[in-house]
Amino acid sequence: MSRAAAVAPAPGGVRLTWAQPEDLVGHELRQAEEDGRGPAARPLRRAWLAAGGRPAPARAGASSTPAAPHLRALAIRILDRLAALPHPSTADEPTSWPAVTATWPPHPGPDGHPTRAPAPAPDAAAADRLEAAWLGRAAGCVLGKPVEKLPLAGIRALARATGNWPLDDWFTARGVPAELLAAHPWNHRSAPTSLAENIDGTPEDDDLNYPLLNLLLLQRHGKGFTTADVARLWLDELPAGRTFTAERVAYRNLLLGLEPPATATRHNPFREWIGALIRADVHGWTHPGDPVAAAAQAHRDAVLTHTGNGVYAALFVAAATAAAAAPGADAHGALAAGLAVVPPRSRLAEAVGFALRAAHEHPRFDDVVDRLHERYGHYHWVHAVPNTALIAAALTHADGDFTGSICRAVSGGWDTDSNGATAGALAGLLAGSPDRLPHRWTAPLKNRLATSVPGFDGIGFDTLAHLTAQEAARS
Repeated sequence: MSRAAAVAPAPGGVRLTWAQPEDLVGHELRQAEEDGRGPAARPLRRAWLAAGGRPAPARAGASSTPAAPHLRALAIRILDRLAALPHPSTADEPTSWPAVTATWPPHPGPDGHPTRAPAPAPDAAAADRLEAAWLGRAAGCVLGKPVEKLPLAGIRALARATGNWPLDDWFTARGVPAELLAAHPWNHRSAPTSLAENIDGTPEDDDLNYPLLNLLLLQRHGKGFTTADVARLWLDELPAGRTFTAERVAYRNLLLGLEPPATATRHNPFREWIGALIRADVHGWTHPGDPVAAAAQAHRDAVLTHTGNGVYAALFVAAATAAAAAPGADAHGALAAGLAVVPPRSRLAEAVGFALRAAHEHPRFDDVVDRLHERYGHYHWVHAVPNTALIAAALTHADGDFTGSICRAVSGGWDTDSNGATAGALAGLLAGSPDRLPHRWTAPLKNRLATSVPGFDGIGFDTLAHLTAQEAARS
């Protein structure tokens, strides 16, 4: 996800990203078009634009200048009116756990739900699998960092300029023509730490901070944690400036005195974006072989900040990861387990199904990506629907191979570091051991992770694997 600055420069003041009402209106209007409220929302769109309101920033977290007081007041009124519109998609895209499970088609088994196989007993190889998962998450994240927020054409051009297409190695600035770099500059916050020539350990990223926070959550509260426990942990240990999109809005809502699930819905147009997905791996890692339990745990985390398809993306990743964490798993079975916990008539289920079919139909992954962008390119680049579909397509097309999975996930664009991280974590699990990950991906990370999460800065992935294995073994 975006590691953009917490604030944007503004003449004579500060522009807080992902929070200003005048910036939220455009995103909420877009969300309304996606969830079926579009016709009812269009008069409000016309009123907003007629008053001088602007569309949402395309890629940044805030517009460059603040709105006049009357326009900000109008933005708040429009956000409230948009929230009051009925949601035609509610029946097919519910958020509560009982309602989600009620959408599942009948399955064999006593409860009619997706099969809950007994979790495998702890084994000596579990720590190795988890270390490979942590390393895979880090490598995929760092691979995607320099090209985060770039358009697909820019990613392809930069890699081709160095003979690295189809993508098969770290991005590098060496040999890239100056005019190409001017047209498609690297992510300025990531390039100093994430190009081949300057990776020196694993830099901080929210795609790694949230798994650390969830490990800390389990250490303090165990697997029976509540959504309120997640909220308290964030207030205690997560700096507000390290939050983005839905997480920042939920954090603001907590400070305003709201409680879950209102934290996910009050003036939060990002509630179906990718934030809950990037927090889901730990829930799968700690429920090896039990996708339903992993999804239930991920749900309690996700609803602090997300609804609908934003929650389903987390359920999908948690369940797929839990399936992949069992000995003898394969990528296709893991993805099927993930899809089994997603409401089948949801937009996320449709997108993942489309992605899986496209990955099987097209030998060239560029063709798969082009089809995904053609079908889902109207979504914001951080939205959960296109990004989850791309992750599923990458893992399927690569047959779970580590290099193939992370390179395909990143080469598809959109939220490149998040997608590389999630694909890398699942492919690392399937590899089963850090020794089975190519040295060129793991050596530059130097078994060292930088983070602002208390108690974890500088930690090694071997230590993280041991700590995660401990939580997996706890009842």
